[in-house]
Amino acid sequence: MQFKHFLKFSDFSREEYDYLFERARWIKQEFKQYRQYWPLSDRTLAMIFDKNSTRTRLSFEAGMHQLGGAAIYLSTRDTQLGRGEPVEDAAKVISRMVDIIMIRTYEHDIVKRFAENSRVPVINGLTDKYHPCQIVSDIFTYTEYRGSITGKTVAWIGDSNNMCNTWLQAAEIFDFKVHVATPPGYDIYPEQIGLIDTKHYEKFISPHKAVLDADLVTTDVWTSMGFEEEAEQRKNDFAEFCVNAEMMSLAKKDALFMHCLPAHRGEEVSAEVLDGPQSVVWDEAENRLHTQKALMEYLLLGKVVAGN
Repeated sequence: MQFKHFLKFSDFSREEYDYLFERARWIKQEFKQYRQYWPLSDRTLAMIFDKNSTRTRLSFEAGMHQLGGAAIYLSTRDTQLGRGEPVEDAAKVISRMVDIIMIRTYEHDIVKRFAENSRVPVINGLTDKYHPCQIVSDIFTYTEYRGSITGKTVAWIGDSNNMCNTWLQAAEIFDFKVHVATPPGYDIYPEQIGLIDTKHYEKFISPHKAVLDADLVTTDVWTSMGFEEEAEQRKNDFAEFCVNAEMMSLAKKDALFMHCLPAHRGEEVSAEVLDGPQSVVWDEAENRLHTQKALMEYLLLGKVVAGN
């Protein structure tokens, strides 16, 4: 049986994303109308967590239940993976017992090695390099509010982390532009994330210049999990990168603000922006549920006739 993995945003084509968004809209509508839809009633999802999680665990676990399936939570602290079992061995065993697997871990190489030895689809729930499920939700959320993101400008303010890397991959697929503003020493490395060319992004030192006329402004915490020892240094380095009302005023009047959460009010974003009228962070978070349901349906069943 042929199947696909979803390890990075560039694993799917524009046509596949258009289909996913169509399905996510229908699945969300059914959810809002309290209509039962159980296409995965005989399927089981294994969720492997090496990093703490709120939104990823809840959206995948609730999503699988809402599709009629079962979800099993596995922490590396409580399994043999935490005692040194090779990733390859774990993949061969776990994939014989479930239908689909989601992994949230540190090194991206771990999900690659797991997928190479899995008999079922593997989803990257987050690694240090990429966060594709979040960007699927973000772009879906943008389309709900503003229509197609093609030709638009996204301002990324902050660290050149997994979110930034994934936005850059998405820009090539959806044909929009990313203005990347990072402090010195936190530069992006396009060659490491396989970008085709340079026409879909522009680098800025000044975050205020990056947000000029942007359609969407987005950021993330300055200190991601695994970099806690750098927290104080990062606070100093990113001191001018807080997305506040003054900075947002430089974007387009109807610009949206996004944050993948959890957020630190007063650090990477001010409370007035996060809780303000341009912020769509709560819809963005909820849409993880609906887009990931569409993703799991697609990876397990292929394309489904609309409405079924």
